[in-house]
Amino acid sequence: MMRIALVAVAWFLVTCHTGTPAHAGGATGFRQFQISASDGSRKLDVAVWYPTQAGGEARLIGDNVVFVGQSVLPDAPPEPGRHPLVVLSHGFSGNLLNQAWLAVDLARRGYVVAAVNHPGTTTRNMDERIGSRLWERPRDISHVIDELTRAPAWSGVVSPDKVAVIGHSLGGWTVMEIAGARFDAARFDADCRVNTALAACDVYRQLGAGADSEARAALGQDLSDPRVKAVVSLDLGLARGFEPESLSRLHVPVLVMAADGGDAHLPAELESRHLASGLPQSATRYIGVPGATHFSFLNLCKPGGSELLEKEVPGDGRVCRDADGAARATIHHQVADEIAGFLDASLGAR
Repeated sequence: MMRIALVAVAWFLVTCHTGTPAHAGGATGFRQFQISASDGSRKLDVAVWYPTQAGGEARLIGDNVVFVGQSVLPDAPPEPGRHPLVVLSHGFSGNLLNQAWLAVDLARRGYVVAAVNHPGTTTRNMDERIGSRLWERPRDISHVIDELTRAPAWSGVVSPDKVAVIGHSLGGWTVMEIAGARFDAARFDADCRVNTALAACDVYRQLGAGADSEARAALGQDLSDPRVKAVVSLDLGLARGFEPESLSRLHVPVLVMAADGGDAHLPAELESRHLASGLPQSATRYIGVPGATHFSFLNLCKPGGSELLEKEVPGDGRVCRDADGAARATIHHQVADEIAGFLDASLGAR
């Protein structure tokens, strides 16, 4: 959710390929499929990473000239037993592979991890007529949970009583809605008139969200899902539109992680820290990730990736840049360890 042109980034993400075969080591299965959304008017692309005991040669997914791919075993049989389920929600103009690095890490720890493309706000579909319906994002997540807890192919693989959600940027807003936060469009509009530089305000206006009374009512509805037992927000936006009363009433454990690298358009104090301050302190943990920028939560970039993006669209090179002196691989290790520890404790997964 940054106020930059993501044309080049979107192109590279859309044109990712499976890459050359790589030796399997870590045993992560992978499947990608499509389901109908709950409203019947849209199709949802879904990817699932999961632990497997299968051997053989793996394939790289999401590998391209900019981003480092992840080694998986396509369509391998899942490891026997039921596993905790985590569903990922990508940011504005992102897609289901944005946090593939985290999905693989959690799958290696015994989790089943699913990600979905949100129509209207994904690199594969930026139709603002669809994207303006932000309330469909939490519904998409709930529908994926439906699929993975009820469909015969998955119902014996996941634990329906151990479900968590993780979201980055606009995905962070999405998972907070799942937790029970309620959005007040009038509150957000008023705040954007004061904090005019916030990237979240730009995205909201660009989408045309909350354009009429019907949309405002839909944005303010209860979109919580009681099956979700833990929530992780990664450098979210739109936090200042949440009703304070709804935040104070949340009973779901929440891990709020913010980029500590500093960004005037997505400042932690007005987004992630603001969110954490309004949540019940007994069930909330806030972590400012040292050296992280907003894009540090995306996949690793290859050497020269920043320069390539910058050449295509000036400004997009920041997608591959972390704070001075920071290494994205190190940031990923820290973030993954913190998330895994939080999920293990919150879900009773270990």
